Amino acid sequence: MTTVVIEGLGLIGGSLALALKQEVADTYLIGLDRDLAGLRFAKQTGIIDEIGTSLTAVASRADVIILATPVKNIATSLQQLTTVTLKPNAIVTDTGSTKQTVLAAAAPLAAQGITVIGGHPMAGSHKSGIHAANADLFRSAYFFLVPQQNVAPLQVARLQRLLAGTHAKFLQVAPAEHDHIVGMLSHVPHMLAATLVNETTQQFQDSPTALRLAAGGFRDMTRIASSDPQMWADILLTNTAEIQQILQRYIADLTDLEQAMTTRDQTALLNFFKQAKVTRDAINPQKAGAIPGFFDVFVDIPDRTGAIAEVTTILAQAQIQLVNIQVLETREELSGILQLTFSSAAAQAQAQQLLAAQQINILRRA
Repeated sequence: MTTVVIEGLGLIGGSLALALKQEVADTYLIGLDRDLAGLRFAKQTGIIDEIGTSLTAVASRADVIILATPVKNIATSLQQLTTVTLKPNAIVTDTGSTKQTVLAAAAPLAAQGITVIGGHPMAGSHKSGIHAANADLFRSAYFFLVPQQNVAPLQVARLQRLLAGTHAKFLQVAPAEHDHIVGMLSHVPHMLAATLVNETTQQFQDSPTALRLAAGGFRDMTRIASSDPQMWADILLTNTAEIQQILQRYIADLTDLEQAMTTRDQTALLNFFKQAKVTRDAINPQKAGAIPGFFDVFVDIPDRTGAIAEVTTILAQAQIQLVNIQVLETREELSGILQLTFSSAAAQAQAQQLLAAQQINILRRA
């Protein structure tokens, strides 16, 4: 029996608990969270086996401790663990989005001989909380493992075996490399999405109905702006130097673009968008590991009552779970475009097959 303590049963912690419960035999899960209602839900639905009273009270029983709270809370928990006598072979890991801050906070614990392996699954959703937990959330996504110095390779392999049920792609990197990668691919994109939403709100403050015109491109680009505000405030304060360097590059690029417009330099503008198109078209999320792991199907639906219900009923009867659904375009006397989002390529393919069999027009997959 492997006893796993998970502190933080939000989307990430809850999804890890589900994956462990479904895929790893003889695993006993103890959950901790400030949300008592969420804890009770997790216990009642079998996501966890036991509700813990506090980290220090249950940590000594754990073979593996997973800290799935915001990064600042992770640092506090690591300090608390230095006051507990842990099992000699225990592993402490986390799911935080920055690693240099976490591993620096873990140094006193590592000095006691405890194995500390930073972790970060590059998957997520615009949804949050235990009710959004999904065992397939990490499937085909990258899962960074960032060991503290001098951690035995056997311990890294042991943690990877435990987490194999997530069906993620494990990648071991150094802390600084991790923070640079996620700064560019996750942290700054979230900042830009939130900035675009806030600026649009300001621009349209005298025309509150204008946001209704936001079409697919705006909604797709800004979807991640719905993520947990507290988590992202913490991330920016724990990866500040890396993010600032990246932002300076963005500012320089936008300045160059503005200058090209001012000087009417069509060649520069054309090259700018050509380069972006070539790079973006080369990204294959099914091969590269999506960040996050979304798989979309776009279907053509008639503009009539019940059309969307027909699509969702087909999927529900086949027990195919939707991550998100939205209408990208509805106009009178025209068909609408329905975007269906799934958590795995398998669900995407099954849905496409079922819908096509019902003569529902599939526009494309992404």
